[in-house]
Amino acid sequence: MHATLVDVRSRGRGTSYSRRRGVVEHALRFAYRGDWPARIWAKVPGSCAVRVVERSVPLLPPGSSPLRFGFVSDIHIGPTTPLALLDAAFDALARARLDVLMLGGDYVFLDATREKADLLASLVARVPAKKKVAVLGNHDLWAEHVLLERALESVNVEILCNTRVQITPDCAVVGLDDPWTGRIDASLAMRDVTARAIVVLCHSPDGLPNASAHIPHTNALYVCGHTHGGHIATPWGPIITPGRLGKKYPHGFHDVPPFFLHVSRGIGGSEVPMRTFASPEVAVIDVVAL
Repeated sequence: MHATLVDVRSRGRGTSYSRRRGVVEHALRFAYRGDWPARIWAKVPGSCAVRVVERSVPLLPPGSSPLRFGFVSDIHIGPTTPLALLDAAFDALARARLDVLMLGGDYVFLDATREKADLLASLVARVPAKKKVAVLGNHDLWAEHVLLERALESVNVEILCNTRVQITPDCAVVGLDDPWTGRIDASLAMRDVTARAIVVLCHSPDGLPNASAHIPHTNALYVCGHTHGGHIATPWGPIITPGRLGKKYPHGFHDVPPFFLHVSRGIGGSEVPMRTFASPEVAVIDVVAL
């Protein structure tokens, strides 16, 4: 089909959706019909194993009780992500006895449909946590993200878009809009935040400069995904990672004052179903007293 006949518009409020991107996604919808890449990849031994990354971060005032946060990002429900991999990720989080479940965006790949939204809701619902919060990623904002938002809200997830939620008197989660395709505004999100411990949730590490400019003190954690750890990587590191700060911090924990930074490799696939040296992962982070 001639490119001029292809609908290359973003279906949501996301920006930076180019004609080239639209043509590529149109071709992938056709090529990946029937979700055959996910079914084939699921047959590879170890392809649906999920690593649980554990870390303790001192943020709370002395004498405070610890809080356990779970984090998962880049689920990418779609033709390149096996259902067994999604089950493994959320089963791992369900076993972690979380206080707070944080969802880091990119819940779908290619399209947001009612079927995908229902699957997302059922996955999140199986994780018991006192509080559940989420931000959206670039793939969500390019799709019909309202379907995803409604599905998450139906299972008691609070969507954060340059807003915050108080977890305890001493701890708040600040959720930022996607820095690539949304309208990030950390100044608005952190206005009047008085909690001693701040956890910043954002889809991409490229929101760090905006967050750093408005953090009210120097005691905070920033969690994100987006990079997939390179997705196709080598034993020596990723080959390609998106974004300036994604290249600098492709995955793992880093000390980036004023933040402790965690960049997740995420779970699913987007254009390519397979991963190499970038194993799917979720994080369990204990925020403890200083």
